[in-house]
Amino acid sequence: MVSAPYPAKYHHLIDPQVWDFIRETEKYYPPDAVELSVAEQRDVYDRLCRAYHQGIPSGVTASDGHVTADGRDIPVRRYTSDSGNDTAQSIYLHGGGFVVGGLDSHDDVCAEICAQTGFSITSVNYRLAPEHHFPEDFDDVLVVFSHLCAISQVPIIAVGDSAGGNLSAALCHATRDQSDRLIGQVLIYPGLNNTHTTGSAITHQDAPMLTTRDMAFYANLRLDGDLERLADPLCSPLNDSRFDGLPPTVIFGAECDPLCDDAEQYCDRINQAGGRARFNLDKGLVHGHLRARHQSDRARASFASIIDAITMIANRVWYAD
Repeated sequence: MVSAPYPAKYHHLIDPQVWDFIRETEKYYPPDAVELSVAEQRDVYDRLCRAYHQGIPSGVTASDGHVTADGRDIPVRRYTSDSGNDTAQSIYLHGGGFVVGGLDSHDDVCAEICAQTGFSITSVNYRLAPEHHFPEDFDDVLVVFSHLCAISQVPIIAVGDSAGGNLSAALCHATRDQSDRLIGQVLIYPGLNNTHTTGSAITHQDAPMLTTRDMAFYANLRLDGDLERLADPLCSPLNDSRFDGLPPTVIFGAECDPLCDDAEQYCDRINQAGGRARFNLDKGLVHGHLRARHQSDRARASFASIIDAITMIANRVWYAD
């Protein structure tokens, strides 16, 4: 049986493997986590991440460091593979609503991307709300990107999930006229609009793993209550007036996710502007399904498609539709 309080439609949309993932996740990170203090949210999220950590694949080395700028040190973790493929490298930006997460939360995800592509991966521990507010998170990402450009000529692919997908897109928008080093972006259930008033934000407002109420909570913390800043395209990339000049983009939207429409609309805007973008709808999947990639056949297939997308962009090829 499916546990309450989820709407009945999810009985039909979500398969037993994904329900097992949802139930197990909720043992660590409850559906009402936004009612906890931020410190408590981080604690339960960290416990969830530790419980789901799959280890570092053989042949991958992870090393911690930092990038210094303006008197602050931005922690980073670099993953390299014994198979070493310098066709491209990736900057990885983690999810967590701009409030939770860090280098450890997506450690195994980054390591597996490194193992399966051979590319070096740099994960960024950008500043979080409520101690820090937009655009401080984005500023950290931009500093690390600039550092990677300065120390290596290897092309860069931006990869991010959820909040990290937002930051990846913002990075591409901010640098499109100043740098040709970003050769693509892969966004995984990204939040790109933040208005939360139409489409999937309504039809899936009470979805498992992420609700529209959760999204509003995180946006308020990130912006310190100044919701007028949602109009800034570096905060909400879908609010940009330009979608030309962006690198090839592959976007993964989860069907049972209030953020799903953000992904499809962003893809449409890029294509309408003459760019290359592909939207992949992951049927029956929920927000956060990266963590289910070893538990759910659907999540496993999505992760394989993410790896394929990163590899294709690196090799400067596109889908043969």
